[in-house]
Amino acid sequence: MKLIIYIMKKFVPVFLGALVFFSVILNVVDLLMNLWKYISLQVPMNTVFTIMKLYVPKTIWYSIPLAILFASSYCLSELYANNELLALFASGVSLIRFTLPMLVFSVFMSFALFVFDDKLVVNTYYQKTELQNQVLEQKDSANNSNVAVISDGGKIIYFVREYNESQKRIFNVYVVFRNEEKKPESIVFATSAVWNEDRNLWDLKRPYQYDIVGETLETVRVSSEILERINEPCSTFRRDTVDIENIDVKNAKLYIDHLKRAGLPYNEELSKYYKKFSFPFIVFIVVFLSIGLTGKTKKNVLLISLASSISAAVLFYVTQMVTMLMAQYGYISAMSGAWSPVILFVIISFILLFFART
Repeated sequence: MKLIIYIMKKFVPVFLGALVFFSVILNVVDLLMNLWKYISLQVPMNTVFTIMKLYVPKTIWYSIPLAILFASSYCLSELYANNELLALFASGVSLIRFTLPMLVFSVFMSFALFVFDDKLVVNTYYQKTELQNQVLEQKDSANNSNVAVISDGGKIIYFVREYNESQKRIFNVYVVFRNEEKKPESIVFATSAVWNEDRNLWDLKRPYQYDIVGETLETVRVSSEILERINEPCSTFRRDTVDIENIDVKNAKLYIDHLKRAGLPYNEELSKYYKKFSFPFIVFIVVFLSIGLTGKTKKNVLLISLASSISAAVLFYVTQMVTMLMAQYGYISAMSGAWSPVILFVIISFILLFFART
């Protein structure tokens, strides 16, 4: 118990200090990148401070892996430089046993980081982005054109020339109905359609229905049953501006299901969805990595710890970026894109730990 208290007393203050330091740096960098825009558009000072405040949870989320890696590396290197670790090893205490409290703490922080992101970070970061785009006059249009949507398990296909978000209206609409064998049976055309919020379906203007009989089209009266099936939500036709990393897990899953239902590409979104679960484990990895690096140097402990923290973080992020790109273009599965960096760095940590001085 005394060893646990001793290591945590050294580790926790350094971790909190590093967390504040990295968080402030990230917030200041974001401010400096947009400072000239704030000045040129005469954005009020209190609005700028509100943007910075809303960005704090995201900076903390970014900083936790860096801070915990720096704290663990610095504390263990300092103990080694002061020959305290050698005294522990001589008394029969192994490196793993001594650092077990840090590993347990890192596992707890991994789960906490996931909950922190899902419950708080995505909401505050969304508010920050919306407010920042508003004051900087950067708005993305949700209007869309030339949209094709597959619905109802492939039984219904929509072809839309144009979608207008403000009016919730689609223009030059073709709806193809197919049977169980995916063969076309009927086609409905309308010059436009408006989304009916009360009935959750499209109100078609002057619709025409054509039934496919053999190799010919026969004009028939539009049936009410057909019209009731034209109920694909208007959100399906919007221009895609959703970033999976900036919405919670529940809505991310719903959005991916929507992409699948609409027959749109979803590899990138699915890999980002899995990344939400894999990324928090970086906290455990960096602690494991720092334990493996223990005893590599006795000189310039602060500088070496800071350099190793940044280097390891950059290497992990670059590896993850590469695997996510491979998943996006279908070279590997979405799950592999998100989890392979985690597995790779766990293996590296085991190798480093095997060669660590104990």
